[in-house]
Amino acid sequence: MSAPGSDIILERMMSLHPKIIDLTLDRVWRLLAALGNPQDRLPPVIHVAGTNGKGSTVAMIRAGLEAAGRTCHVYTSPHLARFHERIRLAGQLITEDHLTRVLDECYVANNGETITYFEITTCAALLAFSRVPADYVLLEVGLGGRLDATNVIARPALTIITPVSMDHEAYLGDTIAKIAGEKAGIIKRGVPCVVGPQADAGLEVIEARAASLGAPVIAHGQHWHCFREGDRMVFQDETGLLDLPLPNLLGAHQIQNAGAALAALRHLGFGEEACEGAVTRAEWPARMQRLRTGPLVEAARGAELWLDGGHNPSAGEALAEVLRAMPDRPTHLVCGMLNTKDIRGYLRPLAGLAASLSAVSIPGEKNTIPAEDTAAIAASVGLQASVADSPLSAVEAIAARDPNARILICGSLYLAGVVLRENG
Repeated sequence: MSAPGSDIILERMMSLHPKIIDLTLDRVWRLLAALGNPQDRLPPVIHVAGTNGKGSTVAMIRAGLEAAGRTCHVYTSPHLARFHERIRLAGQLITEDHLTRVLDECYVANNGETITYFEITTCAALLAFSRVPADYVLLEVGLGGRLDATNVIARPALTIITPVSMDHEAYLGDTIAKIAGEKAGIIKRGVPCVVGPQADAGLEVIEARAASLGAPVIAHGQHWHCFREGDRMVFQDETGLLDLPLPNLLGAHQIQNAGAALAALRHLGFGEEACEGAVTRAEWPARMQRLRTGPLVEAARGAELWLDGGHNPSAGEALAEVLRAMPDRPTHLVCGMLNTKDIRGYLRPLAGLAASLSAVSIPGEKNTIPAEDTAAIAASVGLQASVADSPLSAVEAIAARDPNARILICGSLYLAGVVLRENG
């Protein structure tokens, strides 16, 4: 079977710049100008940056807006199984024909100039958004904020900064303050900014940036609060209190992500219907996702099979909280990670909670950490670690020796994508 047209064009785009990450906006501005500046012809934009929780927050805002009868364009990254997941037009994933057309148009307009894969595909998303009616655009930052290819909206309706933690230090800086400064680069003059829970050093930088631009801040702990109360979630801001179901996305950290989404919806004037929809209807694959069908589930026999794409120390801590709250059952990890990540920091919170770890190399990913290295690091933080040839062989081996297991495949969105593709 021949590859879809979009795959061929995407492969061609990979050769336009030797580096995967090269933060600057010059190339993006050049291509957008050649395309007629589609970024200036969009519905109201909600621009979301942060280290953790961006995707979940976007998913909840989308669910809330759709519950209120609104339509959304959505841009997220990376994709898991197919590139099309990155671009949602008025609620629907972009079709193969539509994607092929806008990618080809961007490739021709770029005229062979140097540009990164993320930059040119972001331009393609903006071009598609500019041509299809919708009520809102939800735009997720790829990396950082200040120099990210999405940071080309002159006046969004709202910006959001989810929790900032250590990640991508080589590109964003080696302190929370420096990283927060890069994330705060999406704040625009006079545009309100919803701010999720932050370390003091990060919040100080974000508030200073907002103050310098006259951008009102809607900050967790000051202007809104969100917390669990029994089997319910309570949200409170300056307009009142909401008593809501717990988020359908698992984990205590999702309560704070929900809080940012609710603060955004309330600021935009939406009521309880949208807010309840945000916490009960959100869908976000590979965030403590229970796999229930497919070859991997069959290989797991009676064992539970879960998938999570978190990949930094904060994600490891959040995952540990989720596991502590789950019914008691032996938990076995199948883990593969990229060499740009702090593996030890990610695994350390999980060391006392997992009975074993089976390390895998991420298939087809040149930046994978070799399984042997992951196993060695896992052992160094106190995990009983071994090496497996693939996620499938790891699942089969765990299920054979512990039929009552909870098997969690984790460590990378790229590994999660492989799993979702192979599991059908």
